[in-house]
Amino acid sequence: MIRRSRVSDERVEAPAARIECWCLHGAVGHAGDWRTLSALLAQTRIASRAIDLWRFADDASLSMPGFAAALHAEALEEPCRAGGRLLVGYSMGGRLALHALLGDHHPWQAAVIISAHPGLESESDRAARRAADREWAARAITSDWNAFLEAWNAQAVLGGALPRDEESARKLAQHRQVIARRFIDWSLGAQAPLWDRLAEIQIPVLWVAGDRDAKFLDLARRAVDHLPAGRLAVVPGAGHRVPWDAPDVLAVEVAAFADLVAGA
Repeated sequence: MIRRSRVSDERVEAPAARIECWCLHGAVGHAGDWRTLSALLAQTRIASRAIDLWRFADDASLSMPGFAAALHAEALEEPCRAGGRLLVGYSMGGRLALHALLGDHHPWQAAVIISAHPGLESESDRAARRAADREWAARAITSDWNAFLEAWNAQAVLGGALPRDEESARKLAQHRQVIARRFIDWSLGAQAPLWDRLAEIQIPVLWVAGDRDAKFLDLARRAVDHLPAGRLAVVPGAGHRVPWDAPDVLAVEVAAFADLVAGA
């Protein structure tokens, strides 16, 4: 049974909120990673709820479509606190968000996808990625946790560790079992390519990439061409971790996008 205790989610209210963002963090991330961006968005009357993805834990594997269904159920159980819901996903969270947008009768009025991959198209590439993610899963379980984090953040695409306080780092370490499991269940290599399905997403989508993240900027440009209501935002000076490299710029982009969605 999926555990749905929502205490570990982080909410930021906004006076007379015009829209509410539901934010999905990346691999080896947690809900607190959104705090800076959420505070900036609140200043523009955008409320937010940062989802703790690790609380969606069960004994069996949880597929990405399975997560999407569970998230939809939560959203539909709660009255919307603003004029609509905006789904925001970063990296792995962006891939989860895409699965949510492809679900039937979903509750999202618009979405922001940040530094995400719609899917590897070659089976050989998917197999290689599955193998690599199995190695990361094993390291998450067996390695010293700080050594694991150092190795993860040393990847060239990530550009170094995120600024986290000691309490946040400690809480993240408590989830190492489910983090390891999700390296397998939610691996890019386990994901069916979504390129041919992007045209099914009819709601407005803002796809964001940093101008220093060449690979994901190319993916973003290609993805937007497939989306009926897609828009591209290129954030100057940012790499893969746009929400932390340039939170001020991203907040402006999201606020402007919310204005367009509200006026549509």
